[in-house]
Amino acid sequence: MWIGRPGNLREIVDGATSFDRSPDLGVSEFRSLAGGVTTWAPPVQPRRLKVKWSAMEAGDVSHLDRLARRIDAPGPVAVLDPLTRNLLGGHQAEGRGEPGKWAWKNGELNMYGGQFGAHVENSVSVESVPAGGMAALAWRHPYWTGYPVAPGMTLTWWAPGLVANGAAVGQLVLAWYDAAGKALTGASSTTPAAPLVATVPTGAAFAVPAVAFTARGVWALGYSVLALGDVSAALLAGERPVGEGSPAYSITGYSHAPTAGDGRYRDIGLDLVEVTA
Repeated sequence: MWIGRPGNLREIVDGATSFDRSPDLGVSEFRSLAGGVTTWAPPVQPRRLKVKWSAMEAGDVSHLDRLARRIDAPGPVAVLDPLTRNLLGGHQAEGRGEPGKWAWKNGELNMYGGQFGAHVENSVSVESVPAGGMAALAWRHPYWTGYPVAPGMTLTWWAPGLVANGAAVGQLVLAWYDAAGKALTGASSTTPAAPLVATVPTGAAFAVPAVAFTARGVWALGYSVLALGDVSAALLAGERPVGEGSPAYSITGYSHAPTAGDGRYRDIGLDLVEVTA
């Protein structure tokens, strides 16, 4: 797994002895005098993460210690679990919900449907295509400039929902940004019927997935995926992993103790909670 502030993610190669990434559902149960049961759940369900390592080496300990004690910066951290199959949020991956999950240039595109509820499907309307260019739609991260990445990573990006719905997609794009939010060179594909697989370049801290349209029209947004590694074969075979998200986390608990029997190593524990605002 990778953990750190965007621009300084460190891969922790040692397997965790304990890993719990359960969401805080916050469901309350009410029972009436007649015995009937109703439940209530909050609209926002922050994810909590508890992870522990045994006999961790000094370099990794130092990195986690700096994060927990906020030595370098007070802001939240990114945690990339290599088993996460889709870095997009759950509704975002399905093309549903608040249009603010996407970004576009006014006058070129618009989104319809999702403003009526989190579970309502969005349609994208391409209203104007620049002369000699394309109209772009980008998938936004809920907290940062883009989705946190580390140089050398492989990412897979695809929007098969738009392709299946006949949208005039001219390009798939992965735009790279540095830790300060400055745009770097991007990766693109003019074959939208297949996933785009790209390697994160040196200096990149964020990836912003996008599609570019070549013609006007209205199409249902449908499913999309941003995944770690090359999963193109599985996607082409029909796999559609649910969006698990790539949250910004705040460290709320930290334990640091010598490993029993060998003081050269440390047993480390972190408690984290998803930052939602």
